Order: sequence, then structure tokens, then C-alpha cells
Amino acid sequence: MKKVLSIALAVAMSLTLLAGCGSTPASTPASTAGGESTPAAEGGDYAGQTLKVAAIETAYGADMWKEVAAAFEAHTGATVELTTDKNLEDVIDPQMKAGNFYDVVHLAAGREKALPETLLKENAVEDVTDVLSMQVLGEDVTVGDKIIPGFTGNLTTNPYGDDKVYMMPMFYGPCGLFYNKANFTEGGGELELPTTWDEFFALADQTDIPLFTYPVAGYLDAFTYAMIAEVGGQDFFNKALQYDEEVWNSAEMDQMFEVLGKLAENTNPATPSYANNDNFTKNQQMILDNEALFMPNGNWVIGEMADAPRAENFEWGFMALPAMEEGGDRYSYTFFEQCWIPAGAENKDLAKLFISFLYSDEAANIFAASGAVQPITGMTDKLSDDNKVYYSVYDNGAKAAIGTFATTTPVEGVNIKEDVCFTMDSVVNGTKTVDDWKTAVRNSCAALRAALQ
Repeated sequence: MKKVLSIALAVAMSLTLLAGCGSTPASTPASTAGGESTPAAEGGDYAGQTLKVAAIETAYGADMWKEVAAAFEAHTGATVELTTDKNLEDVIDPQMKAGNFYDVVHLAAGREKALPETLLKENAVEDVTDVLSMQVLGEDVTVGDKIIPGFTGNLTTNPYGDDKVYMMPMFYGPCGLFYNKANFTEGGGELELPTTWDEFFALADQTDIPLFTYPVAGYLDAFTYAMIAEVGGQDFFNKALQYDEEVWNSAEMDQMFEVLGKLAENTNPATPSYANNDNFTKNQQMILDNEALFMPNGNWVIGEMADAPRAENFEWGFMALPAMEEGGDRYSYTFFEQCWIPAGAENKDLAKLFISFLYSDEAANIFAASGAVQPITGMTDKLSDDNKVYYSVYDNGAKAAIGTFATTTPVEGVNIKEDVCFTMDSVVNGTKTVDDWKTAVRNSCAALRAALQ
């Protein structure tokens, strides 16, 4: 797996989706004992201090955050006031607007409500570049030395395109196409796995199963990022994320939209009606019931659908996107979540110490026990064989794409993710055309290009 990551991240030195649906906030102290000071000296210097931490609850669950909070308390003597929720934005955004800031927030960019992106546009996220040079709490190594190269220095962690880090990389996983192995020769079926998009669409003549579904259109962000890299390569991909006019008006982008249009034609027609936070698992169920052949997703889907019924002999399969042409590059987008500090936080020093602890072996092992893998050297060696199947996608020749659209000053009425991803619902429904789609994206890119900071 070390080979996997060195290959994947070497490709991705330049430059992620989403999480669960609804719940109730849990705001509780974890436990208290012990002590430590920054950078790494035990001593209880933080006894009596309270750190407010908010973390999105995804398929990994909330218990791992409670364990990590308790471990941090045991090292520092501080009290961690922990809030977890599946719709974390709804809990913390009103509080922060009222001036009640959290000290540490674990919430990824790329979600529909785009809270981190909004705060970044408003310069309301703290610079955490110095955390990379901090000693990991309880260890004799710096945070930067533990993070796999390529997971900082991209447009997700360094959203203003400079050398300053505002978003620390957390749990990651390759994103690609999931399918039922039993339908293909590798699992005893009759269909051949496609290696190109031509082979992919040729499957429509070989089976009555619709070729495609997606949980919600927002999941197409990782999918389209990988396609951008496939049609134009790494430099093209980097420029696209900065709204480059020539790139977005190129023949290569026309090719991408042509493929997306064909996908819309071959998508299970029920998909858009279920593509929301309440019903997205019904689209995921299509793969288990052989009502769609392929679905873009991340490896968390395995846990989300663990107890769902499934077709006889069902077995999860996973692959990178098919290449644009025979012998062409295949890409798998590497999604990773992020942890950050609001600029209005009151306990920034303690917050940075907490973030350093998140990269400790102690914390990483707690997270990994719930299936949450951090970009820490050596972590993939500790994964189960099932999870290694998905993390080994880069061993099978796929290249990695890392990054998100560049942060700009706010532009009223412009939402690039809405245009790039959610337009798919309208194209599948037939209320918009692929040309409408291209025009909307190009107009938004022009507006955002002018607003780049």
C-alpha cells in the first residue's frame, strides 16, 4: 500500500463530497484527566480550559469522536465540549452567526450547503500552516512529517492558491464506480468490465439493466473531477479548478459533457426523484438490486448499505473511471475531509494542539477502528482486506486527482457545484439539454474567474 500511495500522490501533487443526512446534535463533555502543553510536554497546563469541537457525523459514526475527545482530555486536562450531527451546518452556522464560535470544526468542503467555502470567501477561517511544524501531541514527530505528501499544498487545503494552509486533511478515500461483481466475468457473470467509455456505453446493448445511477447529484463532484483529468491531463485539471476560460471552452470539455449527456440517457430514470437527503439510499439500493450497473461513490457506501437486502451472489466491486480512449489514463478522485478553525474561535492555541493530536497514532487508531482512514504514512497497512481492495485502485494503473474549485470572493447567484453537478437531474429528466448545461457552467466560471482572490 505504500507503493499505492506514493504513486497516487506523486501524480496528485497539484491539487473533495459529502456526508450523511439528518440527526440530533450531541453536545457533551467527554471526560477529564492528565495533561500536556504545546508542542508535546505532558503537564496538565490546560486544566480548567474548555475546547468547543464540532464534527460532522457520517457513516463512521460519532463514537470515534467521543473516544478521541476523551483521549485528548486525558493528555491535557482540558474539557472538550463535543457537538456531532449529520446536518452539522444547521447546528453550528446559526451559532457562529450569533458570535458563538467553535474552536475546531470537522466539516468538509464540497457539501451542498458549502459552509466552509462561504467562510473561506469571507476570510473567516484561521491560517493553520504552523500546525504542520508542530510536534504531534505525545509523539516526537511533526504533523507535517506524518501527513502523506500531496495532501497539503493543493487547492483544498490551500484554498487561496498560496503556501498557506487553512484546511487540514482528514479522512480520505478513493472515489470511483461501484458495481456488483456478480454481473461481470470476475464474479461469474457474462459482462466484461469496461476499460473505456465506448466499452461502457456498449453494455447498453448487452443487458437490460440501466447503466448508471447516483445517490444525489452532489456525488458527481468527485466523478467530474476525475473526468476533467481524463480528458485533459493534470495541468488541464489544475487550470479547470481555477476557472480557466480556454480550458472550459475547449474541445476536451466538450468531450466530457458529451459523455455526461450519454450517461444521463443511460441513467435509471427513477434516480432524480430519489436524489435527496431523505431517499438517496434508494438509489444506492439500485446497485444491490441490479437496477443499475454502476454508481459513483466513496468507500463509505459499504457501511451505509451493510444491512440492506441484495441480489443473490452480490459482491461489491470498485473501479476507476473508464478511459476516454483505449490506452488513455484512468482516474480516481481522492476525496478527503477537512478539519479547520474558525477565525472567530477563542481558544486557537488549544485548537491547534487538538488538531495536532488528531494525527497521533493513538487518535488515528481510534478513527481507523471505525473505518475512517487518515492520510498518515503507514495507515493503510492497518486496513482490513476488504478496504484494501478500494485503496488499491491506484495499484491497478489508475491515477489520482486531488483538489476542489478555487475559492473566490462571493458572487451573488453563482454556485459552481450546483451548475456542474446538480444540472444532471434536469438533464436526466429532460428539462435541460447538455448545451444548457455547458452554457451554465461556462457562465459561472467566467463570473468566478473575475472574482478570484
